[in-house]
Amino acid sequence: MGNSERTSKKKVWNRRSKKNLVDRFFEKYTVSIKDLLKYVGLSESSYYYKEKLNGRKGVLPGKQTNHSKDGLVEERTVVEAIKGVLEHEFIDCGYRIMTKYLQRKGYKINHKKVYRIMSNTGLLKPNSRIKRSGGGRKFVRFRKVHTSHPMECLEMDIKMVWIPNMGKNAYLLSVIDVHTRKILGYTFVFNVKQKEVIELLSTIIDQYPTPESLIIRSDNGSQFIARNVRDYIHLVGFEQEFTHVATSEENAHIEAYHGTLKRDIFDRVDYRTFGEIQQIIKRYVPFYNSERLHGLLGRITPNEKWKQDQHLIKKLGKIA
Repeated sequence: MGNSERTSKKKVWNRRSKKNLVDRFFEKYTVSIKDLLKYVGLSESSYYYKEKLNGRKGVLPGKQTNHSKDGLVEERTVVEAIKGVLEHEFIDCGYRIMTKYLQRKGYKINHKKVYRIMSNTGLLKPNSRIKRSGGGRKFVRFRKVHTSHPMECLEMDIKMVWIPNMGKNAYLLSVIDVHTRKILGYTFVFNVKQKEVIELLSTIIDQYPTPESLIIRSDNGSQFIARNVRDYIHLVGFEQEFTHVATSEENAHIEAYHGTLKRDIFDRVDYRTFGEIQQIIKRYVPFYNSERLHGLLGRITPNEKWKQDQHLIKKLGKIA
């Protein structure tokens, strides 16, 4: 046995013997533990330290909590108090704020104990909380989309268009094919709801070849996360994925198209009415698809790119 090992064992024995001595004197005489520890030269941390107890170091956490009116209460009472706070329609907090709520209710408790209780009972992120509209959405895994053929990934988005003579916005819903940058369809109305989204997607699916698999990507607008829209996309056998919050780069192709519209039309044309801009957009989309050269496509048009690669689309039977 080496000297270091003998020294370590001696220290442990001394600590244990001193602790036993303190315990005996405390039971026999009216002397405080604090004074006894001073007499034997043992720190409080060493006295209360336990090498291992039920798989964990140190003293087991207390199962009771002091309450200003009810005295010592069991842990299950604290759990019920936490659940009661979380049941409020506007409260969804973590353990530190929860500590303050409990203290206001009369509990003498610190944030460490609240964290332990909430963690052990699954209340830090409880599954019992109400799932809001759009729960279970699939978010994009890759910010940059890589495609091998048309109709592999579509992006859709809504752009506000100011109508001067009416003093309010109209809304342009557009759908782009990522591979070819072709605008497959659009809707220009004063109010885009889930009905307009479903009708536009239905028109595109009916007009273009149906692939084996297709991803439709959008942001988290209420029109896109609506249950009917999601059910429709699932019904026709496609996948829907959503961009993360404040990450427009995950929907970059349709965002870029709407930016191009702004430069080419909205910042240059002095239109006044809804009908005027509606006719301009109606002329612009065929121009964009058939005449405007796209730098990232190798300075060809979206329609030319479509003609080059449309043979790569693997078709399925018509959707009933």
